[in-house]
Amino acid sequence: MKNNLIHIALAATLGLAAMPSSAEDMYRGAWYALPGLSQNWTDSDLRADDDIGVFLRAGKEISEKWDVQVGGSYASIDGNAGGKYKQTLLGVDALYMFSREKFRPFLLVGLGYAHNKVDYMGSSNDSWMANVGAGAQYLVNDTFGLQADLRQVWSEADVGTVGATSSTTVSNTVLNLGAIFRFGAPAAVATPAAEPAPTPVEQPAAEPAPMPVEQPAAEPCNPKTETIEIQSEALFDFDKAVIKSQSNEVLDKIATEIKSHGDIEFILVTGHTDRIGSDAYNQKLSERRANAVKKYLAAHGIDGARIKSAGKGESEPVVECKDKNRKALIECLAPNRRVIVDATHKQVEGCSN
Repeated sequence: MKNNLIHIALAATLGLAAMPSSAEDMYRGAWYALPGLSQNWTDSDLRADDDIGVFLRAGKEISEKWDVQVGGSYASIDGNAGGKYKQTLLGVDALYMFSREKFRPFLLVGLGYAHNKVDYMGSSNDSWMANVGAGAQYLVNDTFGLQADLRQVWSEADVGTVGATSSTTVSNTVLNLGAIFRFGAPAAVATPAAEPAPTPVEQPAAEPAPMPVEQPAAEPCNPKTETIEIQSEALFDFDKAVIKSQSNEVLDKIATEIKSHGDIEFILVTGHTDRIGSDAYNQKLSERRANAVKKYLAAHGIDGARIKSAGKGESEPVVECKDKNRKALIECLAPNRRVIVDATHKQVEGCSN
């Protein structure tokens, strides 16, 4: 029978969960008073009926997760064979809160003092008290709510028969239902209404920006190079690197032309040969011929530091001849036997390539 009643009591406690819950966080660090009624199911060793009691507690929300309640309860219950079993409890309970919304389930544990008087056994006992339980609170608004919990309460009482009692631990099951009166909490801060967005003011259309004036592309300012090509036959005998005396007039004109341009800062003299002979021999011959022209120009008034010479041998031909007769082949390959003079002017100041 007692088990059936416990199941009913537990259903009543958890029935608070069916009430609507708001997402509003109502934790305020408030104090509250908690008066209420209790249904007591007594330990079988007490040989007493099940009956109603009263309780009064004071509570405090001490953090987001914890409440503390301090108070007492009293129950006067009829014995099975007459007389009264009277229990007075004073204690402190710690409640672990699973939520701070309107619906707040919790677990509790508490310690305190118990006075158990079993007058039909002629005994009275003062002892420790301990209890554990589970319950829930439901806040109707910021100042009023309800609390229900189901707990098991242990204490010591003298039980037995009249004149033959002994102290033992008794365990009572208690269902509490009370009203919460909250006070001392800071008022909830109302969320300020958002200021209306300012009415947009139509701005006059901006004047179109003037089209950029396309600047003419700058003229390329690469340094100017003048190239003078001289056939070797005009300077040297076949297979020789000594300038012929009748060639002086040709080189003198080149030297005069270079000197007439004061902005020439670099001169490159490059010798070329035909393919008759070995590669190595032709390379050396082209270098000797280029160096001979360099020395002549330097000896005729051109700064030798500005003149460089190089030989390309037979690597850059300008004609390809298929003649098998040596004399005809030599004549055909004449354009490949040449000396090239490249005179480079100074770059214009401020230009970049």
